[in-house]
Amino acid sequence: MVRLRQAVLAARDLDAVAGRLLAELGLGEPYADPGVGHFGLRNAVFALGDTFLEVVSPREPDTGAGRMLDRRGGDCGYMLMFQLDDLGAARERARELGVREVFEVSQDDIDEVHLHPADTRGAIVSLGAPRPPDAWRWGGPDWKARSVPLRVAGATVAVADPVAVADRWEAIIGAPPAVAGIRFAADEAERGPIEVVLVGAERGPLEAGGVRFRFEPDEEET
Repeated sequence: MVRLRQAVLAARDLDAVAGRLLAELGLGEPYADPGVGHFGLRNAVFALGDTFLEVVSPREPDTGAGRMLDRRGGDCGYMLMFQLDDLGAARERARELGVREVFEVSQDDIDEVHLHPADTRGAIVSLGAPRPPDAWRWGGPDWKARSVPLRVAGATVAVADPVAVADRWEAIIGAPPAVAGIRFAADEAERGPIEVVLVGAERGPLEAGGVRFRFEPDEEET
């Protein structure tokens, strides 16, 4: 099983972008994870069903998010976080492909790694195995109480060579990215995640945090 569990945006002004998402989408109050201070960041994490939408913003110079904001000329999609059944196998596949890990953590309720975006192309790819499978440490201790009836269901990633990147992601995660709602679009500027799909609301698209949010009905409820 592979699923997209969390989409992450990088923004210069965290409060402005998080505030707009909260107001426009009727989200619950976000969780501010003190752990992201390790990366020189602030964040806001919203719970949508059992999936999550995060905004990160640099609070120190020379952060990975800050460098990406500079390269892409402003707010942008930053990271896509996948849940896998067998994280160990995925890490081994990534090593065989020469994909570097830039971060790894092992807690009592989750194991997770972040892969280098220069090796994956398009975005930082995070691979995690929560315990139990319906847990998610990064949403905060009370995320179920703050969750709203929406769901992060996919994303579009803009890269120069969509076929090659799709093949590389498949080789790492062990399944076609499409099964997790990921598609790739041709873009010589390699803008990374440019669209996030949210399920459960009937409304027109929303532009915020450098990405386009597209909305689809929840077929599980029809």
